[in-house]
Amino acid sequence: MKTIPTLCGAVLAALSLSASLVVAADAPPSGYNPFETFAPFVYPQPSNGYRSGSGKPGPLFWQNRADYQIKAALDPDTRKLTADEVITYTNHSPDDLDVLWLQVEQNRYLKDARGAFDDGKFPTEFTDGEHITSIAVEGTDGKLQKADWVISDTRMQIRLPQPLKARDGKLRVHISYSYTVPGEFGGRTDVNPTKNGDIFEIAQWYPRMCVYDDLRGWTTDPYLNNEFYLEYGDYDYSVTVPWNMIVVGAGELLNPQDVLTKTEMQRLDQARHSDTTVMIRSADEVNDPNTRPKQSGTLTWHFRIQNSRDAVFGASKAYIWDAARINLGNGKTALAESAYPVESAGKEAWGRATEYVKAATEYFSKQWYPYPYPVAINEAGSAGGMEYPSITFDSKEAKGSDLHALIAHEIGHTWFPMIVGTDERRNAWMDEGFNTFIDVYEADNFNHGEYAPKRDPEYAPGHGNPADEIVKVLTDPDAPPLLTRADEIQEKYRHPVTYFKSAYGLVLLREQIIGPERFDPAFRKYIQTWAYKHPSPSDFFRFMESETGEDLSWFWRGWYEYNWKLDLAIQNVTPIDGDWRKGAQVTVANLDKLVMPSTLEVVYTDGSKQDIRVPVETWMQHRSYVIRVDGNKPVKSATIDPQHAIPDVDRSNNTFTVR
Repeated sequence: MKTIPTLCGAVLAALSLSASLVVAADAPPSGYNPFETFAPFVYPQPSNGYRSGSGKPGPLFWQNRADYQIKAALDPDTRKLTADEVITYTNHSPDDLDVLWLQVEQNRYLKDARGAFDDGKFPTEFTDGEHITSIAVEGTDGKLQKADWVISDTRMQIRLPQPLKARDGKLRVHISYSYTVPGEFGGRTDVNPTKNGDIFEIAQWYPRMCVYDDLRGWTTDPYLNNEFYLEYGDYDYSVTVPWNMIVVGAGELLNPQDVLTKTEMQRLDQARHSDTTVMIRSADEVNDPNTRPKQSGTLTWHFRIQNSRDAVFGASKAYIWDAARINLGNGKTALAESAYPVESAGKEAWGRATEYVKAATEYFSKQWYPYPYPVAINEAGSAGGMEYPSITFDSKEAKGSDLHALIAHEIGHTWFPMIVGTDERRNAWMDEGFNTFIDVYEADNFNHGEYAPKRDPEYAPGHGNPADEIVKVLTDPDAPPLLTRADEIQEKYRHPVTYFKSAYGLVLLREQIIGPERFDPAFRKYIQTWAYKHPSPSDFFRFMESETGEDLSWFWRGWYEYNWKLDLAIQNVTPIDGDWRKGAQVTVANLDKLVMPSTLEVVYTDGSKQDIRVPVETWMQHRSYVIRVDGNKPVKSATIDPQHAIPDVDRSNNTFTVR
């Protein structure tokens, strides 16, 4: 046995002063290879002038912009939406563009849509898709020119009369279109019944620009069933509906005097100054025509949201509507709102919805990054749980802790991907997983832990310890790695991998690998740095390494690039030179490909204990170590990871009892 007299500073800093390490000369066979685990990591995306090696936007970084003006009308009897749209598109890229690509996602509801052959989840009824009536392009001279277009599934290419110039070229695209709203369940947009009238949840309702970026050029992934990748801009939109319908939409309502009664406007003003929920339209008023400013014809609701990647709305004559103030710090406020049918009312259900969104928005703003929008709205329907800037579509049937978790999760998407605009169609783990991660701590914080700890299926599917629950994923040979395109992940693995494994990876980084004192400032700065931009997985990896001062290549490889397993073991405990008064020698081994910092707990025969921190650098050169533990009394047992804080796949070898 060869004693190592000195160790590198990183190891000494992390180890307890009461311990030193000794190589086990005759280490047993192991599936672990240090040269594989600690090999240089090849980032999926290169660093260059656009994206730096520090994970920040580079000096040549650019991003295009799309601003929208939309005038729409919804006929609830025919379920038809008709609209005219003007997109102001700005090309900041270094490339002239001779075509534009747009998403026309109502074609997902055609019987022969590509997504209909994906997993069969939805829709339950089909439509005749998107109907484009006309397209014209307006240049800087203000003249309109007709443009040719071709539609392929859920994408539309517009062939420009003249190329759009690089570096700040701008044009306006005029589009007239219509479609039939898909019925329940339409996936992320639908119409669903209640006893007082239908609820329309209107999303993916306008042709919208595909992203053109430095990573892939035009990003034209078809809409199968996964979510979105969108440009940022300002939205000015109006929706005309029958007089008896309430509309809740993304952003600020610009014309309350036209669509609300004086009583409703007074109640909204009261809510803006109230930390408790104020009823804007009660259950008793739902069928009262006097809650509308007129009793015939139509009303046009006008909204605006700025620096956003999308805008959606809900509409129904069945809504109860309530609201309360959100306190954002520095004297800034926003308005929390909920709209739901009478079937969903009550303090055990949606009667607390505004309380939930208010608390979550306040917590996320304080902990990570300020909430940017004037409203945060919950809308109840059949979409189950779907996020958009400043408004979410949540299940009208959810109650209690499930409703709280749902609302916190969906409004949490404001930060990922509404503020940090990742590509959900390819890297859903950067959206769902990051959001699920911040949900974990929101659950601890809400109402002194009323619903804590967070143990919903998105985080710990079996409602147990996440470190033990994730073993089911790590030991499944068919489970895909996190760095898998979202559309390739089967439904059975979507929550366990995209949500749970991604979220738990950040928990491990924060609580076991880096520590909150370094992780939290770095994560906040990541959000701030990439706010309203499009980071790639490599940008995140590089940023966290640079900001926290850790080479995490071993973690990116084992947890994200592969689905590697961790198996630490205690193989022997003996007194030094046969004398417990000189201390103990504990042989610790790493038996599989993943590594992780861990805690070694030594229990003495008198019941006292000693903990030694075993850093990840322990495994950079060796498969097993003998840890010399200072002490002067007999040892009863030694356990690696006694608190089940890390995802060890075989705990049967974690404890060695001295005979």
